[in-house]
Amino acid sequence: MLNRRFLRIKAYQALYAQAQSAGGSEAKIEKEMLLGVERTYDLFIHLMLLFGEMRHLAEARMEERKVKRMPTAEDLVPNRRFVDNPVLVKLAESKRLLAESETRKAGWVGERDLLVPLFKVVTSSPEYVAYMAAESTTPAQDRALVVDLFVEHMAQFEGLHEHVEAKSIHWLEDLDLACSMVKRTIEQVRPEDADLQLVDSGAEAAEEREFLTTLYRATLENRTGDEKLIADRASNWEAERIALSDMLLMRMALNEVRSFDQIPVKVTMNEYIEIAKAYSTPKSKNFINGILDKLFAEMKESGTIHKVGRGLLES
Repeated sequence: MLNRRFLRIKAYQALYAQAQSAGGSEAKIEKEMLLGVERTYDLFIHLMLLFGEMRHLAEARMEERKVKRMPTAEDLVPNRRFVDNPVLVKLAESKRLLAESETRKAGWVGERDLLVPLFKVVTSSPEYVAYMAAESTTPAQDRALVVDLFVEHMAQFEGLHEHVEAKSIHWLEDLDLACSMVKRTIEQVRPEDADLQLVDSGAEAAEEREFLTTLYRATLENRTGDEKLIADRASNWEAERIALSDMLLMRMALNEVRSFDQIPVKVTMNEYIEIAKAYSTPKSKNFINGILDKLFAEMKESGTIHKVGRGLLES
């Protein structure tokens, strides 16, 4: 199932585009929003396939060294710690990931000129060198290596950015978002599980689409009333003077707590504060936190917020 923060960000981007378009077609922007989700997920799958490519290159290098003219003892009995890393193996051999790549026609065929230099960056990194030289490793260290290699080296590789830009301007815009999805997926890999946790059913896809469209439509529909609520609680600030990004995030938060009875209020609050850190001004998180805290307290008292399950109203 897709990360809800990813969906919230997509809704925010669509709402921002709609606001900037001076009344542009809500339906057209919604359609583009849904297409954008698919494009970003395509990029996510494309990036996930890099782990299999790195493992394949590592195995190929070991085989090449075994048959060279004068192999060393290390060449003949190579250190397999990287290729046997349980997290890397799970990523490289996932049948679910393979199925997704075939469905979406994603892959790295014909990209050796990018993959080989990237592999050199990976295998010369201090994280890789230290990992291979350690006497032994723990499951936590196995996972940390894969996370660090991706975040610090693979995702930062200039050749990868050029490749993504050449593939699609939309991909370049969503690279950071797709990389965050990859990192989160690695962090959740359990080698003992049958396969990776990816989108695996039509029901989940329908649930994600409903979350996204409901949030987008409700935020647009309740704009006038929500802007007044926010402005009334923002001391000395009229609605027009509040940053567009801040206003949109607060409006989204209000509509999320109203529309989704199984998402805890505290989760909604924290999510929009985190998104503000990435998409708004340095002071926005405190401003948004203060306004939403007031509004949520009032909504709980008045019964405007309805949640299903114990503890979901807690903040």
